[in-house]
Amino acid sequence: MKIVHIILTHSFAGSERHAVELANLQAEQHDVTMILHQRGCEQRPDAIAHRLSAKVKVDIVRGWTPWAIWQCRQRLRQLAPDVAHAHLSAACRALHGVAGLCLRVATLHIHYKKQQHRALDALIAIAPWQLDAIPEPLRSNSRQIDNWSLPTPADPDARTRLRQQYNIAEDAIVFGALGRVEHSKGHDVLIEAFQQAKIPNSRLVIVGQGKSWQQIRQQTPADIIMPGFSDEPQNWLRCFDLFVSTARTEPFGLVFLEAMHAGLPILATASEGASYLQPCIARPLTPIDDPQALAQAMREHATAPRQQYPMDRFLPAAKADEVLAFYQQQLAKSRI
Repeated sequence: MKIVHIILTHSFAGSERHAVELANLQAEQHDVTMILHQRGCEQRPDAIAHRLSAKVKVDIVRGWTPWAIWQCRQRLRQLAPDVAHAHLSAACRALHGVAGLCLRVATLHIHYKKQQHRALDALIAIAPWQLDAIPEPLRSNSRQIDNWSLPTPADPDARTRLRQQYNIAEDAIVFGALGRVEHSKGHDVLIEAFQQAKIPNSRLVIVGQGKSWQQIRQQTPADIIMPGFSDEPQNWLRCFDLFVSTARTEPFGLVFLEAMHAGLPILATASEGASYLQPCIARPLTPIDDPQALAQAMREHATAPRQQYPMDRFLPAAKADEVLAFYQQQLAKSRI
């Protein structure tokens, strides 16, 4: 099968990881191209292109968004794929101009958006709650497929090395967050809850970059560690003792799967993704925007041990097979 993935963002985070991993998996057996914006191909740790398998062909578009979208449409006409799979808003808009060329699919990395998704042929939801907003007849051409994650082993010395580097005591209790630093992730609530909890010999580490990073850094005491973007998330997870998500909204939360692979106890607010994964998390969720409730949970679970999680349902190869089966089903329907 000839498949083209499109993602026109510039920096690597959960949606970009999903797209890259899916392309890499599919390229083992299929002809796969990824259309990226030039900025996603830059030489920097949080770029996208260098994470792609050598088996994935890369096609680069340039310039401001409307121009990049036009270039995407031209590339698709030249490539003539069986499936064009869009990830996030600009990529979805690129598919609007090529109706009838191929099967046009998008993954709902956030939620259904009429202006982005209604003109497409089929949709993949990453969590069941997203399906409710999709209108018919598109709803009948949609399927929910869980996100996936493959464990990445931490360096043997990661815990000791990072704690020494950031002056964290070896026996300190480290609460950690990982991901984009922006309003929707609720880091302001996390910081307030940590300060209220007043747990002896504890530290808070927030790993990631984003729109709110500078503002939060300026408002946060220096003993709260904010190293910015990291290309070694698995090593930071090894450094943590508990993982905390204070998201106001989280469609699924790949980072939950990463924390589960690391065996970390998870404290989370009742975002959409955390609510869906709560049977795996196996701890009560705290209300969104409630630092007092989170502080209490932090005190109660501060010494919780690492644990094993049921991860079989999130195996990447199985999920990639489900995506491929969905393509095939939709292609067959289009021929009827």
